[in-house]
Amino acid sequence: MKNLIRFDWAVKRLLRNKANFGILEGFLSELIGEDIKIESILEGESNKEDKYQKFNRVDVLVQNSKGELIIIEIQNNQEHDYLLRILFGASILLVNNIDEGMDYAQIKKIISVNIVYFDLGQGDDYVYHGTTEFKGIHKHDILKLSKDQESLYHTESISKIYPEYYVIKVNQFNDVAKDALDEWIYFLKKDEIKDEFKAKGLKEAKRQLDVMKLSETERKEYGKYIEQQRYERSLIVSNYRVGEIKGKAEGKAEGKAEGKAEGKIEQQFEMAKKCLRKGMTIDEIADLTGLSKVEIQKLNEI
Repeated sequence: MKNLIRFDWAVKRLLRNKANFGILEGFLSELIGEDIKIESILEGESNKEDKYQKFNRVDVLVQNSKGELIIIEIQNNQEHDYLLRILFGASILLVNNIDEGMDYAQIKKIISVNIVYFDLGQGDDYVYHGTTEFKGIHKHDILKLSKDQESLYHTESISKIYPEYYVIKVNQFNDVAKDALDEWIYFLKKDEIKDEFKAKGLKEAKRQLDVMKLSETERKEYGKYIEQQRYERSLIVSNYRVGEIKGKAEGKAEGKAEGKAEGKIEQQFEMAKKCLRKGMTIDEIADLTGLSKVEIQKLNEI
């Protein structure tokens, strides 16, 4: 077991403590590119009692000093529909935080941060940022806010009104930390923090997320969690390999069957050609070879 606690386990257990807000603040600040201050962790705010509750899984929901809501979700296992799950989570959070009679201008900004440990979509980068903008279909210009709207929304950009999405594909990171955000992603992937790292929150993480600071009960729980993650990864790899082997075997068998079928058809055509050369009628050849009259007629025309 490594010396530092995995970030995904820490998010669920340790980082909800106000004393550890600095760790989350550091991570979010480096990711979003502005100084993030956490006002509170909103336990259960994203999962109000409704029929969608079981579908909206959120690891942690943060409200910053601006009143913005930030979802942080960590996903270890492959989910093919995960992109739609990101959309669903942000949408439900938006709806659940609208009070009756509230003006639209009071709707809270939502930032969805998704840390994934599998290959999500196709792309060469390891950090993706998604926003909403409106582009003219004729002039190709970007729709902007009026001065009055800028005052109303307290921003100069339409994209800042709508939810923003971040996707960090941890396993695609090449382990070379070139900037502060890379240092965080290195930690997310390796569960290690190098002495020379200077990104916000990492020194505190190195100090607070030491496995040895856990109680004996917590260490046992953490050990079980690590073993479960190993088991799930092993299961995925095993299923993939079994599927690969099965696919090759089926492909081989299918190839043999196709080869036999193609060989039989070639034999039928060769026999038909010989029969035509001997002057047999098309009806006789069709009855002998099993080929259609049209197929034989085409051979006769060559």
